[in-house]
Amino acid sequence: MRTIAKYLATTSLVLVTNAAALPSWAADVDATSAIDTVTVYPDGATVTRIIALDLASGDSTLVARDFPLSLDPSSLRVEGEAGAKLTIGTIDARPPRATPPVNLSEIDKRIETLKDERSDLQGAIDAAVARRKFAQRFAEASPAGLGDKGEARPITEWRAAFSAVGEEIATADTAIREATRKQREIDRQIAQLDAERAAKPPSKLEVRIDVASAAATKATLRVTYAVRNARWMPLYDARLDTGAKDRKPQVELVRRAEVTQSTGEDWSNVALGVSTVRIGRGGSAPELNSLVAQYPQVPKPRALGSVSDTAMPAPAQMQRKVEAPAYASRSREDLAERAEEQQAVAEIGDFQATFRIPGRVSLGAAEGARSLRITSMNVPADLMVRAAPVTDPTAFLEASFKQTDDATLLPGKVAIYRDGVFVGRGKLSASAKDDIVRLGFGADDKVKIERAVLKRNEGSAGLLVTTSKTDERAFKTTVRNGHDFPIKVAIEDQLPVSENEDILVEMLPATTPPTASNIRDKRGVLEWSFDARPGEVKDINFAWRIRWPKDKSMVIVPAG
Repeated sequence: MRTIAKYLATTSLVLVTNAAALPSWAADVDATSAIDTVTVYPDGATVTRIIALDLASGDSTLVARDFPLSLDPSSLRVEGEAGAKLTIGTIDARPPRATPPVNLSEIDKRIETLKDERSDLQGAIDAAVARRKFAQRFAEASPAGLGDKGEARPITEWRAAFSAVGEEIATADTAIREATRKQREIDRQIAQLDAERAAKPPSKLEVRIDVASAAATKATLRVTYAVRNARWMPLYDARLDTGAKDRKPQVELVRRAEVTQSTGEDWSNVALGVSTVRIGRGGSAPELNSLVAQYPQVPKPRALGSVSDTAMPAPAQMQRKVEAPAYASRSREDLAERAEEQQAVAEIGDFQATFRIPGRVSLGAAEGARSLRITSMNVPADLMVRAAPVTDPTAFLEASFKQTDDATLLPGKVAIYRDGVFVGRGKLSASAKDDIVRLGFGADDKVKIERAVLKRNEGSAGLLVTTSKTDERAFKTTVRNGHDFPIKVAIEDQLPVSENEDILVEMLPATTPPTASNIRDKRGVLEWSFDARPGEVKDINFAWRIRWPKDKSMVIVPAG
């Protein structure tokens, strides 16, 4: 331990039980923390909180009750500095006990009063109901049209009786409605008070840190921990300048990070960084068990009276086939002064890259995704037009360029811009430094492509006797360059491939020789590439034949 004015203290000891590293009579000291630094990974984050306080000489237990419930207790680490020798002991993370409200007696009195009011209202409702029933019985039992001696009553008396009964019923109904509404409001108040009366579950985690200071001093501790409910995804903006006679094509690739978090705590005014490290995969490669190839075991015969075979599950060896091991998959115009987005500072290592966002950032726990610019690069690009007219005759402009960043480009979605216009979205594959990246930049309407079927013939073959069936097809693709400058064109098509020795596939001599085959390691995918002069029209012929035994059927399906 250093003996100069400021002392450093670190620990790697983390316990979640009460260990006796320091005396049990250490005084509890309430401490508050503030988030200072966050590093987000593709599958989690590490958070560093700062605790600054005055320590008395001797043993103390710092109690901070503002940590999130989602943290991993085993990841807690503490380090710091003080003006005197400081020793950090046990670190203990626990959820605090649920605590009842401090004004419990007042809540109980209020609930009691509300229940009495509700009972009084119920008495008023019962009285109004009885009053209503009496008026209804009076109307039913009294002969309104006859007097005491059976003589007919005057019509004015009828109306007075009707009015009196109606008023009584209306008055009773009004009293019932008003009392019922008041009861509903009282029920809501009682339910709210019952919720306040119940002990509230903890919303934060309590972290206790045992420390021993050689003298009274000011200390600053940094508590770091991992959380899982956070992530970042790579996003990109690809902006193509197609160039001019005096300017070559160029691509600006902007790397972004889309950060989301639901850790239960707000990241307010923090130093934020994103890292390519994946913390959820563990430290080691998975261990494989042996695979055994064997004959299925015949079940032993059962004695009479035993459960039938059909009611028993089949042995494991008979329930599944032996398979190869499966690998788990673990994604304007310019003004006088153009506003610029701030960029991150890259820390590139041999095994990871971390990007530190300049300044301070705030991101709430339920705020949703936040997009932050990391870096950008400007590189020269080679342009070409690519099309697969067998499925779509559209010509798509494509730019290829060399990846010049030291940090690997992670797979992610790309927003595509061509000469300042948004033309769509694409995907970027993982690319290391010096890899060639290909991106499509939308349809090129000045290059017209048409594909025509010249021949489609299904028949049989054999000199004297039919021995096989055939399927022969021929196509012609016409490419027209409508630009006033030359452009490279690549046309792709498919030659069927056979996985059976009885099915023979041949490319016919009428085919224009392709410049590449099995492109992108896809069997049978051919490419014809050429430089098309301004206004040039070029035809590409493609013909093939399939032959197979006459007694069998053959279909052409996409490869699995």
